[in-house]
Amino acid sequence: MSEGLNILLLSCGTRNKIVQYFKKELSGIGQVIATDCSELAPALYEADNHFIVPRMDEEGYLDVILSICKENNVKAILSLIDPELSFLAEHKQSFLNIGTIPIVSDYDVVEMCFDKYKMYQFLTRNGFKTVKSYIDKERFYNDIEVGVINYPVFVKPVKGSASINISKVTSKEEIELLFSRFDNLMIQEFMDGIEYGADVYIDLLSNEPVSIFIKEKIKMRAGETDKSVSIKDKELFELIYNFVKKAKFKGIIDIDIFKVDGGYYISEVNPRFGGGYPHAFESGVNVPEMIINNITKNVNEDIIGRYDEGVYMMKYNELKITRGS
Repeated sequence: MSEGLNILLLSCGTRNKIVQYFKKELSGIGQVIATDCSELAPALYEADNHFIVPRMDEEGYLDVILSICKENNVKAILSLIDPELSFLAEHKQSFLNIGTIPIVSDYDVVEMCFDKYKMYQFLTRNGFKTVKSYIDKERFYNDIEVGVINYPVFVKPVKGSASINISKVTSKEEIELLFSRFDNLMIQEFMDGIEYGADVYIDLLSNEPVSIFIKEKIKMRAGETDKSVSIKDKELFELIYNFVKKAKFKGIIDIDIFKVDGGYYISEVNPRFGGGYPHAFESGVNVPEMIINNITKNVNEDIIGRYDEGVYMMKYNELKITRGS
């Protein structure tokens, strides 16, 4: 591999571990470059090189990122936050034109992930069990009356992430109040079961899912997995494989799944590194290495299920100190 196999991580924020893992894999062959719009993003200072950039919604943002890629011989680019994935997918060709590969699914697939109702429709249309969802509250009230669904339910934005503005409700009055105050809401069944997360890598060259890591979530905090344990389940591997192929994902994704009464229900997908990815890495699933293989034109072998079972992850707070100049 030639010198200068550089990878750019956009909006790195607090994802220090991801930066560390890429640095480890690129040691001696390239650099990790990180960006953020805040100089107080701790992951910046883990990278070999970093840039403070405008906010993603500011004019000229694309030009700033393209020039960083050009000037630093960036071979691949990925973002660690949701809103930027659509931006990367939308401008995929602009990056490819300068020799930088965006590690992201296609635009329509990314957009489906961020529209929870569209994802619900895709899953039901393709025969996958999923969480019952409604954007028409009258239809929901009818289903309540005939016993298809029961309270409590969740009311959440159709587009939203990090579990922001999600309300658990137990009555029609609460639903009416929320729908009168906010636009673009949906009602979703409350899943009383075991929650799983799956970190999946879909090879950029073969388009085949080559790695699936499953963790049972033990404790959640603000939409992120706080404690989890690695597990293996043949039925779940097959379900995830079929779903990922059908939806045509690319690169690294993170899937939320519920198990209720012995059945698996796909809930939602983050088409990026999930917050719990370090659990997969520490159990033997090296996605940075797979990405490097792909950008150096090598197809990854199928390593589905090849990781350590019974590995526990526990998150805790760490500090990064820098001195002002």
